[in-house]
Amino acid sequence: MIYQGSCHCGKIKFEAEGDLTGAVTCNCSICSRKGSLMWFIPRDKLHLLSSEEDAATYTFNKHVIQHRFCPTCGMHPYGEKIDAKGDRVVAINIRCLENVDFASLPVHHYDGRSV
Repeated sequence: MIYQGSCHCGKIKFEAEGDLTGAVTCNCSICSRKGSLMWFIPRDKLHLLSSEEDAATYTFNKHVIQHRFCPTCGMHPYGEKIDAKGDRVVAINIRCLENVDFASLPVHHYDGRSV
């Protein structure tokens, strides 16, 4: 399935392709503050409909994940990283997707504080 998504103001727009069967929440210092629900998919399944330069980037700690956010409205629609296998992966903030019933999705709690 293809999902449409964006930041709040619409400057960052994208499509994400895959089966959304659950979400991940994380208790690390940034995720606990953002409150995002993440869905991990291969990077080639994220199709930006706006310019990549429209998103600002924030990294911290080991600088492994590029947290993408809108410099206009401040929303964090996705983050990017290379996983342990060397594959490019994105974490879509499913709260930025259209027409998704968040309450119906099972949520896995990841202990990012211990990483």
